[in-house]
Amino acid sequence: MKTLSLTLSGVLLATSALVAPAAFAQSPTTTQQPVDQAAAPQDEESSTLDEIVVLGRNIPEPNRESSEVAAFLTTEDLQRTGDSDAAGALARVTGLTVVDSRFVYVRGLGERYSSALLNGSPLPSPEPLQRVVPLDLFPSSILAGVTVQKSYSPNYPGEFGGGVLDLETIDAPSDSFFSFGASVGGNTETTNEEGLVYYGSDSDWTGFDDGTRDVPGPLALAFESGRQITRGAYTPNELETIGHSLVNAPLRLLQRQTTPVDYGVELAGGLSSDSRLGVLGLVVAAGYDNSWRQRAGFKEQGQFQGDVLVPVTSYATESNQNDVQLNLLTSLSLTRPDHEVKWTNLYVRNTTKEARIEAGPDFDAGGSVIRNDYTEWFVRQLFTSQLAGEHWFRDGSVNLDWRVAWAKTSREAPYETRFQYGVNAAGDYIHNIQGNLISFSELDDDMLSGGVDLSYVLPLSDAREAVFSVGVASLDNSREAERRDLQFAAVNGLTDEQRESRVDFLFSDFNINPNTLEIREIAGTNGASAYDADLRVDAAYAMVDAEFLPLVRTTLGVRYEDGEQSVTPRDLFGGAAPYAPTTIEEQYWLPSATVTWNFAEDMQLRFGASQTIGRPQFRELAPQAYTDPESDRTFIGNPYLVDTEILNLDARWEWYFARQQYVTAGVFYKDMDRPVESVVVDVGNTRQQSYLNAPQARIFGVELEAKKYWEFPDAGMSFIADKRWLVQANYTWSDSEVIADADDVVYDLSGGGAPSPAAFFVADGSRLQGQSEHVANLQFGWEDDVARSQATFIVNYVSERITARGAGQGGVREPDYVQEPGVFLDFVYRRDFDVMGRELGLALEFRNLLGTDFDEHQELGNKIRINSYDLGTSASARLTARF
Repeated sequence: MKTLSLTLSGVLLATSALVAPAAFAQSPTTTQQPVDQAAAPQDEESSTLDEIVVLGRNIPEPNRESSEVAAFLTTEDLQRTGDSDAAGALARVTGLTVVDSRFVYVRGLGERYSSALLNGSPLPSPEPLQRVVPLDLFPSSILAGVTVQKSYSPNYPGEFGGGVLDLETIDAPSDSFFSFGASVGGNTETTNEEGLVYYGSDSDWTGFDDGTRDVPGPLALAFESGRQITRGAYTPNELETIGHSLVNAPLRLLQRQTTPVDYGVELAGGLSSDSRLGVLGLVVAAGYDNSWRQRAGFKEQGQFQGDVLVPVTSYATESNQNDVQLNLLTSLSLTRPDHEVKWTNLYVRNTTKEARIEAGPDFDAGGSVIRNDYTEWFVRQLFTSQLAGEHWFRDGSVNLDWRVAWAKTSREAPYETRFQYGVNAAGDYIHNIQGNLISFSELDDDMLSGGVDLSYVLPLSDAREAVFSVGVASLDNSREAERRDLQFAAVNGLTDEQRESRVDFLFSDFNINPNTLEIREIAGTNGASAYDADLRVDAAYAMVDAEFLPLVRTTLGVRYEDGEQSVTPRDLFGGAAPYAPTTIEEQYWLPSATVTWNFAEDMQLRFGASQTIGRPQFRELAPQAYTDPESDRTFIGNPYLVDTEILNLDARWEWYFARQQYVTAGVFYKDMDRPVESVVVDVGNTRQQSYLNAPQARIFGVELEAKKYWEFPDAGMSFIADKRWLVQANYTWSDSEVIADADDVVYDLSGGGAPSPAAFFVADGSRLQGQSEHVANLQFGWEDDVARSQATFIVNYVSERITARGAGQGGVREPDYVQEPGVFLDFVYRRDFDVMGRELGLALEFRNLLGTDFDEHQELGNKIRINSYDLGTSASARLTARF
């Protein structure tokens, strides 16, 4: 059989081949060089062609193997940008933005429209407001790479709007290794500055409490009794005992101290060994990180005065946050020529200790100055264990993949406190006893998942094949959430001396008695809350990936999902819950098709179409109030939400003109039926953020990306000539539109399930919440193989996005809440060198060199600073020793 490699000049020949499918084929893995037409003998035999092969020799392996529109973060990418976690690294990918340094938005769609997987298995979330796991929990040191698939294929879960993020952990090495690293860093707004602190416990620096924050025995017994902690349910003496059991000064008294530097350590090791069973592999990675961040800014609330908004509540804010993260990854594998089994375990614990103050005129207090002091301790944990196998049969033509995983996340927030102050005639702060609050909350999220994929490779010719795949998958995700709110009430009022006393003096055991201060539990939708939630999804799919037509790779498939989601509010005191359980039972057939046309050497076109869904998150369905400590906003769910159905269309041109160098250009379109939007509603004088299904939304976008290396061997300056220079850039422009016609209705919580005009909550033609018109990334740097160094300037720009719909006041809707992420400039430098025969690596990182601040606001006549604060510029140095 004769083969001829197709170059750019062969496009017409390739096109004509579509008429005769049996005569042509494509081999993406061939390394044959283009035929020299001038040297080829022009005889009859050579003019008879059986196949045409498009080389694609510069197409990177992940892009060549993937039939979908996708982006890939490699180990090299993670090292170059130096980001400490997966969220930071993904901010560099085309079309991706990171919100709150934790959640990834793909193509401007909120985190609810994307799914995160770890080695192909889904993960639960420790966050009260999200069902998607926050990606700041995953240190980049444990990752071998990340796949971001933007067009849908049925082997992935049907909850797919923006994309799916599949994180791959590091694997056992072929050669044994061990490395140890230590880092130190700081921030211009934080390090060596006087900051707020509270003592807590002796072991807080480890991320573990020494028992100080445990629920005290008398209070725990009261919680378990099912009786509300109030006078009548308990005697005055019992209430006094409960009040005395609460820890006082270590968890209540705010102080100031000089904030220390950030520091961390990490180690990793791996080995492989031959055995009778096969090659045994082991890899272990562990890390500890301790960092501080101070924030100084403003939080305001506006109201209409005529046709403009004016601030009626304006707080100056100050906070100091200490984050301690621990992580441990172990992976054990057994590999034989046709079989591989791997057991992976990951444990991540992130502890946040925060002290903060907000002070200023408050509308709810008649314009008087109010000060709120907060002390908080949040513990987020994730543990996942996955057993997976891959097996090849019949000389590799049959492949069986299977995986089973159990994952558990939790969030604990003990002794979340607020103490409120007013101002006396002398201008001094005095206690507002009615404003104190002490909360205990817990969230536990468990997920059991599994899946089996079976594929069969059918040769179509010597160079073409068809892969037929079928699979089943199942997941069961359950959540229990509970929050208890306590308050000390003044039984007979307080004296001026008591109101002017220090917080730990006022709430000392001396003042907790039946005649002065008495503990009580606050119930209702604005107080304690509890709910149970469950999501069960059973799925099956069938897919074929084949080159039925020459030069054209076609992937067709369909996924069937049977999902049942429920959220059951639970009364803490044994009574009837204020809302009935919410249950969403739906079955979906989700088809997809992707066509890849390799029409020229190292060029290809991809076209994709699919139908997917988005499910409301647990907290969005739970009709109990929750105060987010990040924004101090009260969130309350809407039990009348329904699933979102999404039509996805994609097209992308790819040109891999040299090794590791490329240009791509793509367009995408999404039509969303009943997307979930966040809205702000007025409940009395209290603002709450809730959710509803907007009638419809559409989003259209363009994505551009390029990567190019340059070398200048003849340059006169050695600094330029000795280096390989890199320019890598991507840009996404997108436009969205929410459609709310005059006759469209929505179902919000305040309406009790009755229809309300959609236009009152959502302006027709407005942008989709969370979607930015412009997202751009630029990397410029160099590599020096002789000096073993690498340096990169990194620029990230995200234009404004809507964070919540404005509240309605008197039949008029406020402007939306808008965040302006702005421009960030980072610089990362890495260098390897030898000391006494040992290889060392140095990494220097400088973040936010432009000093961009966080800015969320409303604007109508005046700018209302919803939440704004200084971020500062950060710098860190890391030294790693390799053995």
